[in-house]
Amino acid sequence: MLIKPISELTADETARLLKRGAGLQDVMAPVTSILKEVKEHGDAALRKYTQQFDKAAIHEIEVSHKEIHDAVFSLDKNLISCLKKAASNIRAFHEAQVIKSWIKEFAPGIRLGQRITPLETVGAYVPGGRASYPSTALMTVIPAKVAGVREVIICTPPKPDGTVNPLTLAAAHIAGADRVFRVGGVQAIAAMAYGTETILKVDKIVGPGNVYVTAAKMACGTAIDFPAGPSEVLIIADGSARADFIASDMVAQAEHDPNAVSILVTPFEKLAKSVKREIEDMLEDEQRADIIRKSLENAAILTGTLEECIDFSNKFAPEHLEIMTDDDILSRIKHAGSIFVGSYAPVSAGDYASGTNHVLPTAGYARMFSGLNTDHFVTKSSVQVIEKKGLDSISETIIGLAEAEGLSAHANAVRVRKK
Repeated sequence: MLIKPISELTADETARLLKRGAGLQDVMAPVTSILKEVKEHGDAALRKYTQQFDKAAIHEIEVSHKEIHDAVFSLDKNLISCLKKAASNIRAFHEAQVIKSWIKEFAPGIRLGQRITPLETVGAYVPGGRASYPSTALMTVIPAKVAGVREVIICTPPKPDGTVNPLTLAAAHIAGADRVFRVGGVQAIAAMAYGTETILKVDKIVGPGNVYVTAAKMACGTAIDFPAGPSEVLIIADGSARADFIASDMVAQAEHDPNAVSILVTPFEKLAKSVKREIEDMLEDEQRADIIRKSLENAAILTGTLEECIDFSNKFAPEHLEIMTDDDILSRIKHAGSIFVGSYAPVSAGDYASGTNHVLPTAGYARMFSGLNTDHFVTKSSVQVIEKKGLDSISETIIGLAEAEGLSAHANAVRVRKK
């Protein structure tokens, strides 16, 4: 773990912290090879790569309705209740995001508007591997359904015995997924991008994944939400913050993945040292200690003025940003995927139950992308209803600009109407 004043970071240290996610190019060659094979050989390639990477021999690629039904009824009722409560909060938050079609008169004879049309088909990638992520099924399917998408499918990796985690299947059912497929990794992205004998080609692919999945999304040629790779948190804290709260959030982030990133920036050196001690104490009792220790090699605790901390955060553009300060600095934050304000707003709240979406841009892409929301699942068409008097009022402007651009036929399309 790097522990250092922000002002003393070397150029290499700064670059290493800011340029996470650079491994995409390193995996692009094998990724494009798998994409090509699935495109050409369909289901046969899916079975081949599922055997190779997930050690699972799958015959039926689609999960049957019976399997999903059995999964729901096999789970503890309290877990089902938790899923339903989370789903309710997620649905309510995303319903508040929905924008409707509109039209209004901007000038006599000129009415302009915007028509909102849901996508027809969406593919949601729900990771598996080191852990099961039923919450991601909720986060990807619910906003799509709220936006009005007709068919939402899920691809998720199977366990070695070929089954899918029952909690993921229950979440898919509660979220309203139309179909579920036991395929993960690059091959799942390829299947949704190109279609196979079993899996339909979708209009858009959403959902997080490892570096291979992220590279596949960027290379497949199908519309995607945004690059969403290994997870990250940056915490801005002052002397009012509790070291054990901060340490628990950094450790929680680290348990996601060996490539996850946790960073604390603070004006208080005493707090920085306390957080480091708290992290070391917590590691003794963590079930995923090996993953956490590996991840914390990417971590950093940096000290500096509050202004330096805010400036570093804006350059880093974190997936998750926690603010634990007495001063209200929210208005000074420019780039972050999801922002958690206050000592009682851990990332875990947004990961599961507050209602906001946990599918977020990583690796600095929060500078240019928003987290998953209902806008990702619709298209917006401009509408113009123009009467004769409306066209007359702008005809000279149209003709003048069209002729200046040398497009006389454009100008004539107005002149012929004036006659």
